[in-house]
Formats: sequence, C-alpha cells, structure tokens
Amino acid sequence: MLRRLLLIVPLVLVLGGLLFLLTWDIPPPVRPVELVIPDERLPR
Repeated sequence: MLRRLLLIVPLVLVLGGLLFLLTWDIPPPVRPVELVIPDERLPR
C-alpha cells in the first residue's frame, strides 16, 4: 500500500505540473528593449 502511494503521488504531481505549464497563458513582455551597438563592432 505504501509503495503504491509513493509511486502515485509523485506521478500526480508531475502530471499536474505539466498540465499547468501547458495551459498557462504567459503574457508577452511589453517593455521595449533598446540595445546600443558601438560603430566599432559593425563590419565595414
């Protein structure tokens, strides 16, 4: 009985976590990213 419980509980936790990640609607980042590249790094 205990052995079966030790197998079922982690399995339910992992499957629940996977289901949560698959259905989670993560919002995209809304902050603009601005990167300044010096002229010396650009090829001529």
